[in-house]
Amino acid sequence: MVSAVNTLIARRWMSRLLSLAGLLLSLSANAGNVDLATVPERRTVQLTIYNAEDLTLVRETRELNFKPGVNPLRFSWANTLIDPTSVELRFPDAAGGLELLDTTFPHDKPQSLYWNVRSDTERTARIEISYFTSGIRWEADYLAIADPDERQLRLDSFVRVRNDSGEDYEDAQVRLVVGTLNLVEKIAVLARLPVGRIDELKREEYQNLRQKAARPLMAAPAAPAAEAVGMAADAAVLEAPKAIAKAGLSEYFIYSIEGTETVPNGWAKRLRSFVAEAVPMTVEYRYRPREYGEALTRLYLLRNDRDSHLGGTPLPDGRVRVFRADAEGGLHYLATQNLAYVPIGDRIELNLGADPAVLFKEVKERVYRDQFWLQIKGGTLYRKLGEEGLKLDVDSQVAGWDEHTVYRQEIRNYSTQPIRVQIRRAYDGDVLFRSRLNPTLHDFQTVQVERVVAAGEKAALEYEVVARMGYSQKQSRVEVQAGDPGR
Repeated sequence: MVSAVNTLIARRWMSRLLSLAGLLLSLSANAGNVDLATVPERRTVQLTIYNAEDLTLVRETRELNFKPGVNPLRFSWANTLIDPTSVELRFPDAAGGLELLDTTFPHDKPQSLYWNVRSDTERTARIEISYFTSGIRWEADYLAIADPDERQLRLDSFVRVRNDSGEDYEDAQVRLVVGTLNLVEKIAVLARLPVGRIDELKREEYQNLRQKAARPLMAAPAAPAAEAVGMAADAAVLEAPKAIAKAGLSEYFIYSIEGTETVPNGWAKRLRSFVAEAVPMTVEYRYRPREYGEALTRLYLLRNDRDSHLGGTPLPDGRVRVFRADAEGGLHYLATQNLAYVPIGDRIELNLGADPAVLFKEVKERVYRDQFWLQIKGGTLYRKLGEEGLKLDVDSQVAGWDEHTVYRQEIRNYSTQPIRVQIRRAYDGDVLFRSRLNPTLHDFQTVQVERVVAAGEKAALEYEVVARMGYSQKQSRVEVQAGDPGR
């Protein structure tokens, strides 16, 4: 029996192909054997890349010459981040003429496995190998440009693909998946472990988890045609226009990049995804200390729906840069922020920070207490209104009271447009919120008031917070009341 693997001398890229994830054919005398004169090249390769996890599904095909009997094949993943528990071999066109007998992980050849394939006749057949790997990732980034009146904006979307998996993929069809996949362990960790150290039950469960995620993606129909868009590459390298087609599939959404891309290890490229013109938006100023701190924060608000010339797909996580155009055609930088995943129909909030054209100041005008409850030794309670002249003797103590705090918020709008201001504050405990601004409850612990401040106007917003303390506290809740703050 011939057991040694023949050494193949080929071009540099073919040598790397074989050493990292290629097929090496070993000989068996009683099998008649596979012809080693022809090096098996990849015929096709498809990369399905998640952005929620460090996970890529690779599906590649090759053509091999099989002889009657048992044909041993060797697969190696040395120096790559391939998950060995996920590797599968299929025969898509053999119609039962080829049979995978077993899969073994030899101890004397780490980071490799052997397949024994039985063929009923001499044939040339296409084989399909699929596996998961780490180190290939993609991310989205966006460019938002508001018009001078801040009523509409243009939204450009891009995707950037980077390969640090240790393996080159030439002429690959690239598909990008938006969606969340919860994994028990990270593939990169498993890929570096010797197979003998992976618990058999855990490995089987882990493989099943990945194959369950892979099956709908591998069987996904072709995405509908999409409008061709331009592509910008890193380092100012321009290439032919590409198209990114989009298709929904269960809880995932798949972006398929038109044509093929060569994806070498260490490679990164930026591709345009879509352009949305004249997206309607509104501008809102918010005071929410728990979310934005003590500053009055300006936001652009828009929605990922059809009415906004968006809504065809969810928007993946990414970074958005926001600019505002001026009447002379120039651009003014406003902000950069991370954009969380936006489902179809959800609102997009772009935080621009404080507006230098709008001044905001909050002043605590007065603090006082009243509605005291006094307790005399022995348990008797009585109530005393007001704080003036409150005296305690040796037989009494304060059991409860109302604590009043009166605030004044001053807003000066130096911009040329009226602004809409929303104030939202959350409170713990039993609280009464009183203001002439017709307050409402956003939830059972959060008060909200709104006001429009005209261009050039100075507005004074006053409100009072009454916290019931001790015996005066009835329950943990917030009440609102329209009326004059203070007394």
